[in-house]
Amino acid sequence: MTMWVFGYGSLLWNPGFDYEEKLIASLPGWHRSFCMRSIHHRGTSENPGLVLALDAMEHAHCQGLALSVPTGAEAQTLDYLRERELVSSAYLEQVLTVDLSDGRKVEAVTYVIDPHHVQYCHLELEEQAHIIATAVGGRGPNTEYLHNTASHLSELGIQDEELDWLSARVRELTALDV
Repeated sequence: MTMWVFGYGSLLWNPGFDYEEKLIASLPGWHRSFCMRSIHHRGTSENPGLVLALDAMEHAHCQGLALSVPTGAEAQTLDYLRERELVSSAYLEQVLTVDLSDGRKVEAVTYVIDPHHVQYCHLELEEQAHIIATAVGGRGPNTEYLHNTASHLSELGIQDEELDWLSARVRELTALDV
């Protein structure tokens, strides 16, 4: 059976593993949100950034990409994803059913937020924008993460009004800092 991975944030533009198929997919019952404080990749312990996570939400659905892993590369891909995504245990690895754009339903490895983890947060969009505008972590500026994700969603034809608003607002905030 083919292993699938569901990407909704940086996996859209930087999967970091080989895949055979890439299809737009929808995950019911989950919402893409900047609800995880980042103390490693896009912020520090002293100045946490924010990264996207899937937050459970009734009647929601998140559109992203489903990537199929080549046969024989499953263990290597899982090892890579676990090292990348489970660095602080704020994400939980789950296998969830996603609806592919071609009508198929498949089980996909998906990383969702642990709502009981200390890095979980619920912030107003304006506060998110101010944090993202200034945070920098081991993988670079928080702004880069936001803008890359927003632009790749747009290129894929996936609308995300919150990310579009945040991207525009952060551009305003960072222009004021120049």
